[in-house]
Amino acid sequence: MSIKEFIFSKHFLRHLGFAVAIAAGIVMLLLLWLNIYTRHGQARPVPDFQGLTLRGVDSLARKSRMKYQIIDSVYTTLVPKGCVAEQSPRPGFKVKKWRNILLTINAFRPEMVLMPNLINLPQRQAIALIEGSGLVMGKKTYKSDLTIGFVLRQLQDGKEIEPNDSLQKGSVIDLVLGKGLSNQKTSVPNLIGLNLDPARGRINETSLNLGTYIYDTSVLSGEDSLKAFVYKQNPLYEEEAMIQYGSSMYLWLTVDSLKLPVDSTLLMIRDTVSLSGLNP
Repeated sequence: MSIKEFIFSKHFLRHLGFAVAIAAGIVMLLLLWLNIYTRHGQARPVPDFQGLTLRGVDSLARKSRMKYQIIDSVYTTLVPKGCVAEQSPRPGFKVKKWRNILLTINAFRPEMVLMPNLINLPQRQAIALIEGSGLVMGKKTYKSDLTIGFVLRQLQDGKEIEPNDSLQKGSVIDLVLGKGLSNQKTSVPNLIGLNLDPARGRINETSLNLGTYIYDTSVLSGEDSLKAFVYKQNPLYEEEAMIQYGSSMYLWLTVDSLKLPVDSTLLMIRDTVSLSGLNP
């Protein structure tokens, strides 16, 4: 029998049909198994666990057909002690059934840190130590001294803090710094166009304090606040303007570039072009 006759024979065609039917059946079963395994189309919103006790979390997780895992603890006053402070994914985010929800619990006791010894350190090093220790830099005041910009006292709520004292993480530390024996002044920094953190750093570098900062109506979310930049400041920047050490700077922030002065807008464009590696 020739190959052509064999291919068109009833015996070959019958077995070929069986093979195609079996292959199609396997593919259909595989697709059905994948559909069941992945729970296709069964996504459901994540419930809000924030503020619940562990007993409440367990009850809600079972009811919502979710699993949960406690991954960390923080200390906050936003929710009661022992309750859920944060969760991931966030409430309302759609996930498959029995998804593992990661929870952060509010600790029963605040996390404590040791106060570093800042006495006789220069201002910049002292601020770096404060922030590196989990504390927050507060106000800077200045008094006449032989030194200029070196720490004379470290305070919390007006009270002296000794090195290695135990403090709650996030406590605000104020510094008293030397300003020399004369009534010295510092130049007013130009903060227009800067985001809040760089502006805060520039204020610290010039031995001033950050007073009130205000977001305008264009800032609607936390993401906007990170992008917001200074469009107005008080005292105003002038080339030869000087103010006393420890004075406060007041800032107004926006995401609306139309509020920037023309020269500041051009400066921001120039910096953006420079960072992109293009010639302005």
